[in-house]
Amino acid sequence: MLNNKVHQLFTSQLTDWGQASTNYQALKQVKVKTLDVNGCLYHIQLNSARITSVTARNDAQFLQARKCFLCSENRPPEQRGIPFGKKYTILVNPFPIFPRHLTIPSVEHTPQRIASRFEDMLDIACQLDDYIIFYNGPKCGASAPDHFHFQAGNKGFLPIENNPNRHNAIHFESANKQDILNRFWQVYNSMPLQQDDDEPRFNLLVWHERGQWITCLFPRTKQRPACYHAEGSANLLITPGSVEMGGVIITPLEKDFEKITAQDITQIMCEVTNVVSPM
Repeated sequence: MLNNKVHQLFTSQLTDWGQASTNYQALKQVKVKTLDVNGCLYHIQLNSARITSVTARNDAQFLQARKCFLCSENRPPEQRGIPFGKKYTILVNPFPIFPRHLTIPSVEHTPQRIASRFEDMLDIACQLDDYIIFYNGPKCGASAPDHFHFQAGNKGFLPIENNPNRHNAIHFESANKQDILNRFWQVYNSMPLQQDDDEPRFNLLVWHERGQWITCLFPRTKQRPACYHAEGSANLLITPGSVEMGGVIITPLEKDFEKITAQDITQIMCEVTNVVSPM
């Protein structure tokens, strides 16, 4: 039922909202290449429309100065949504990575913290089972860490769907929601807090299939790898989030798309997940 409503939302938004229509049409033309990274496939997507997200600042001063683009009063007048209960709104993401890409912000302007909302994530995944639901921590790829939100993308896009037990992932699945909740909290409570953080750093993907919730959690150490800040030929403008952890690397610049290698991906993942040995 919810899948049908979202499909209708996409149809109407891509008819009535010029920016979204243009960007989804452009998505059909993006370049993609595939690299094998020690047995795991990664799709590299050249997507210039994602430059704002990839380079987004998340320091407190900047966030306080800009208008929050997820608050209802600041959204484009053409952007319409579907309520999910009383706490969330399902929106078409106008800067897509997936052929069908959603943003699911909280109705309230409240920080990006998963602690009281993981069960909501499971409920969304169950009802919106044509999609993978994902969460980027406030220092793990979230471009709006001041406003809580999930995102969702259509199934059949991320390589992790075919191999949930990918390197670096803490993977668990069950048909019993309480089992998933218990396992999540066991992992969450075992993870360290970094200085000035009030939540462990991680990316999270959840989807519902054949009566089971499938969960992949990726512990993180930092938001951006050294290559993001490097100068000259060493520079790669990549900010890993849940999508990258799931096997799709977004490169907004053609130079990065052309030169990135499997070795680069290994190095990036080792840095941001603190893996000692190569994947």
